[in-house]
Amino acid sequence: MTRIAAGLSASPSAQAAGVEAARAARSELAGATPDLAFVFLSQAHLARAAEAVEAVREELAPRHLVGCVAQGVLARDEELEEGPGVAVWAASLPGAEIECFHAYAEVADDAVEIAGFPELGDPSLVTLLVDPFTFPAGALLERVNDEHPGLPIVGGIAVGGGRPGAQALVLDTELYEEGAVGAIVSGVPVRAVVSQGCAPIGHDSVITKVEGNVVFELAGRPALERLRDEIAALSEEQRELAAQGLLAGLVIDENKPEYGRGDFLIRGLLGADETTGALAVGERLRVGQTLKFHVRDADSADADLREALGEALGLGRAAGALLFTCNGRGQNMFPEPSHDARVVSETIGTQGVAGFFCGGEIGPVGGRAFLHGFTATMAVFLDV
Repeated sequence: MTRIAAGLSASPSAQAAGVEAARAARSELAGATPDLAFVFLSQAHLARAAEAVEAVREELAPRHLVGCVAQGVLARDEELEEGPGVAVWAASLPGAEIECFHAYAEVADDAVEIAGFPELGDPSLVTLLVDPFTFPAGALLERVNDEHPGLPIVGGIAVGGGRPGAQALVLDTELYEEGAVGAIVSGVPVRAVVSQGCAPIGHDSVITKVEGNVVFELAGRPALERLRDEIAALSEEQRELAAQGLLAGLVIDENKPEYGRGDFLIRGLLGADETTGALAVGERLRVGQTLKFHVRDADSADADLREALGEALGLGRAAGALLFTCNGRGQNMFPEPSHDARVVSETIGTQGVAGFFCGGEIGPVGGRAFLHGFTATMAVFLDV
């Protein structure tokens, strides 16, 4: 039987926080030894990360331990966006095969190569925790998508101390400042879930002129002109949302007859040029792609999260989940604290939830793994 538990501590002492969070998780495992555990540390514990990690190892004695330092952490139904915090997730996974890794970038013949990432068979899940200053997550995802289409890979960009060298990536007894760490899990049922925190506005538009990430024309008209027409047609409430920030949704599978939740890759609008009428988007684009503008919306984000989890739970009872949520969510988006952690734990019916606030979330959409923004990505472990 799969058993998953989580614990959280806001103690200002890194060692005490590790003990408290690990003991809370251990108390719910009914004596089972964790096959896989994760530890997530807030920035406040970076300097003494080794003490917190050692405390977790002593309390839990997991067969494998993975983790990182992040901007904020979460566990059970609570989120600690600021201040000291340690979150621990522990899972007893009978029958599972687990391989953990530290991947890193190295320069060879003036090209960046990725080393340390294992050969993949047919895993149930790959988790990936990334230091953004030293590891090319996008390049790895492109490689994985090409070599293993449909691979369920979930994780996040760990901002850590917010500068190069200010990170502690955890792999068993070792701590690394650079690269990425993760776990490959096989032989257990896991569902990768991506929930996007935005709502579509206006109409679908085909990109008819583009250079790189700069869109000059949508459906044969200047892109900025098309955007202004879309905003003018909105309700007052929608215009208020648009004033807080606009996003571009790019259709992933153009062969679908119509597009709904999960069919768009969401990217930021980086700027506009009044002279040319062009819009800059945070993604390289091509002529023929379909684009639809989106706005960040708490109500839509809440509904989407519940719907996405409901679809995953249609395949079995949940034992627990790893949750990677954007640092633009939390109280930056929702009126009440701990929204994502609370909704996930309530919806899946277990407190075995832990994760962190990310500077970019990793998860599959349309059968390909992407680096997202403003999303909540999850690995939901089923007990079927």
